[in-house]
Amino acid sequence: MPRVSEAEKLKSHKRILDAASQLFRERGIEATSVSDVMKAAGLTHGGFYRHFDSKEALVSAAFKAAVDDVLESVESAPRGPQHLAARSDYITRYLSAEHIEDRGQGCPLAALGTELARHDGLANDAAWNAVERMAQTLVADDPSARELGYATMALLLGTVTLARLAGSRAEAQSILDAGKSGERLLEQHWPR
Repeated sequence: MPRVSEAEKLKSHKRILDAASQLFRERGIEATSVSDVMKAAGLTHGGFYRHFDSKEALVSAAFKAAVDDVLESVESAPRGPQHLAARSDYITRYLSAEHIEDRGQGCPLAALGTELARHDGLANDAAWNAVERMAQTLVADDPSARELGYATMALLLGTVTLARLAGSRAEAQSILDAGKSGERLLEQHWPR
């Protein structure tokens, strides 16, 4: 049997992470098996353990990869006007109907936060690290604004959760509009 090159292994690893990240956000962690992930990645179940020690390790890695994707545009913006614009764009996308409807590509905290709160270990640690990272990113790493970062995260996550629970698109939009109003109030306190 031919050996798999390092490049092929990395490519397979990314396919597993991408598939897991999307499936976990769409279905939930408990409802998604390792077999489901490997099938979606186009790989055999037996190859899983060449990449991850456990499902918990996969959850942690997939969660971190999803957060990396979600935050890339804000984290890469330099402090100042560019960061303010990137943060504003991020919040606009976050509080959009598209984000509510596309769980598989949206914020992993909004999709999995309550489920991860019931986990111990790697997955829970990954979720908390994401909360801290997202809050710090939103306030441009200004330590004096830490509570504002948490308040913004709470507003964003709560708005998305409630909008996803709404019985109609009109109700969901009303909740999104309320979240945007709350964000405008918080924005008055943002570091500039």
